Parts: sequence; C-alpha cells; structure tokens
Amino acid sequence: MGDRYLVEPDLDFVKDVIGRGGDSLKKCFQCATCAVVCPISPDKKPFPRKEMIAASWGLKEKLVHNVDIWLCHECGDCSTSCPRDAKPGDVLSAVRSLAISDYATPKFIANAVNDPQKLPLLLGVPAIIFAVLAFLTMYCGGMMETIFDSIFGFTGFHWSHGTQSDVTSHSDFVSTWFVDMVFVPLAFLAVLVFAQGLVRFVNDIHANAVAEGKTDKEEFEIAGFFQALVRVIPVILKHDKFSECSENKDRATAHLMVLFGFIGLFIVTSIFFVVMYGFGIHGPYQQLNPVKWLANIAGISLVIGGALMIKNRLTKENQTSSYKDWYLLGLVFGLGATGMLTEMTRLAGSAFLAYFFYYLHLILIFNLFAFLPFSKMAHFVYRTVAMAYAEYANR
Repeated sequence: MGDRYLVEPDLDFVKDVIGRGGDSLKKCFQCATCAVVCPISPDKKPFPRKEMIAASWGLKEKLVHNVDIWLCHECGDCSTSCPRDAKPGDVLSAVRSLAISDYATPKFIANAVNDPQKLPLLLGVPAIIFAVLAFLTMYCGGMMETIFDSIFGFTGFHWSHGTQSDVTSHSDFVSTWFVDMVFVPLAFLAVLVFAQGLVRFVNDIHANAVAEGKTDKEEFEIAGFFQALVRVIPVILKHDKFSECSENKDRATAHLMVLFGFIGLFIVTSIFFVVMYGFGIHGPYQQLNPVKWLANIAGISLVIGGALMIKNRLTKENQTSSYKDWYLLGLVFGLGATGMLTEMTRLAGSAFLAYFFYYLHLILIFNLFAFLPFSKMAHFVYRTVAMAYAEYANR
C-alpha cells in the first residue's frame, strides 16, 4: 500500500481566503492550466495548481510557509486562461495577505488593517493626534518653547525653527519636532515588527522547501542567502518578472513608478533629516535645491504610478479587487497627491490650504509607517526575501 496522509483542514482559513478576495477558490477542478500558462512558474513543482488545492483543503501551514506564493506576481495570465474562472492569481493574493497577517504582530492591528469597518479608526487616531499637536504648535508656542528648551536646550536646538518669517512653513502648523517624535519611533517599530516576522518567515520557507524537495540545501546559509539577495535586487528594480507576463504587462510601468517614487522620497527624507539634525539647517528649502528636484520628481512619479494602478484595477474585469487592494491603492495615490498639493499650496502662499493638505498628508504617512508590516504593502519586503531565497535555493 502507498503512503497515507492525514489531512486536517482549517475551515476558518478557507473562509479567510474567500473573504480576502479568493471567493472563486472552490471553482478549481485541478486541470493544471494555470501551472502550464504561468510564464514565471518553475518547471519543478510549478505553481499555482498545488496552492489551489491546498487552499481548497484549508492546509494553512502548507501555504503560509510556502515560498512559491510569493514568487507569483499576480500578473493574471493564469486567471485569464482558467476554464472555470477560478482566478488562481486572486486566490494567491488572498493567501499572501493572510501570510502577512500571520507573521506580523500584534494580531489585532493586522485584523484592523484588513477590516473595512476599522478604517475610520485607522484614520481617526492619527487625525486626533495631529490635531492636538497642531493646537500645541499654533496656540501654545510660548509654553512649548519653555518646556522644549528646558529639556533639549543643552543640545543647541531650540523650539523655534522657522528661518523665513514671511514664508508659509508647515512647521508653523505642526512643529517639525512633533512630526519627528511621532514618525521616528513608528519607523523603528515597523522595522522591529518586520525583523521579528522575517526571522520566522525565512525559517518556515526553508523548512517547507526542504520537506517538499524544492531545495537540496539542508542547512540554511546566511552568507549564501545575502549573496542571492544582491543578485535579485537588479531583477526587482527592473521588474523583469512583470515583463514576462502577458495579461497585465502594462502593470510593470505603474509599479516601477510607485517603487522609484518611494525610493526617491526615502532618500529625500533621509537627506533633510541629516541636514536638520546634523547641520541645524531648517526648511522651507529653495526649489532650486537639487534635493527638492528629486522630491518633486518622486512625488509626481508616485501620483502618476498610483493613478495608473487604480486605472488598471478598474479596467480589469477578470481581476478581483478586495478591500486590501483599495486600501493600498488609496494610500499610495493619497500620499502622492496630498504631498504635491501641500507643496503647491505653500508655494502659492495659501497657508490655510497648505496646512489642510499637510494635515491630510500626515494622517496618511502615519498609516504608511504604523501599518506597513500589516498591509498589502508589506508584500514588497516579503516578496523580496522570498525571491532571494528562491535564488539561493535554486528554486
């Protein structure tokens, strides 16, 4: 007799997959068309056929710990060719969302980020925080100057940081100190959440790959993995995998614009942070500043890329768009749009509009920093690590 395997389905997991956009899951009858047409699926143990049956049976551990769910770029070739309209790309997207929630802690934040009924809370908390900080900045300047100077006076920094009294400055609405006291800790917390999740993630996908014969490397070698990561970075930056797809090949341009938009804004923020705290030079900065050029170009790239991604979602009838997708798209486009409007209204001399759009921008940045490890945007980190592992394991 052949080997026997005990299948213990997790019905709650099946319901979660269906609830996050994989509602077509049960239509799959294992014809393997998806695995055949996928241009980026490996020849040995190709995806997504085996993932479809595992999801249908509720085999959570087999899926969440599977590196292959991250190698899928949801290009849509499999969904278009599926004779049963089971939409394997959407199912794998739902599984990835559940994997992100599984690896990120605390769980209540992950659940809130993926619950549309919690959206008012996600936006309301930072709205209240920055409303209070704006009130303190605009109406309690004397008190804040006394408190700040008594605590940080020895550093040489002072509460007042406006260098041009006749120019509209966002720091006159919410102090730069307040902004950094909120976002710097949030950034560190996001890094810690990712670090904790990625350690488990790498251990799990390696154990799964060894168990299923996807690699002959029994022991995980950190040095070899980082060498593979270096080789994979150019592939990601050029979006080579998107170019291999045919159904949604146009997504490559939009994703590239968003990716480089975020990279550019990260560089700009880092430079201005060092300039302010290292050299004591405060904004607003001149538009002729090369760093401002980069900021404006990156902002425009984010807006256009976000708009193209939204257009792509709206025009693809065979692609399911769930709440997690629209939350991400709204955040990306909103960050770019409010950032550019904040700058444009400041240059126009409209303090009220500049402060209004800056307020909205701060709320969205809070959502980006605080909920990055829990939202669909975390797939950039996990997919990068998974692609590096696949390269390392000769997947």
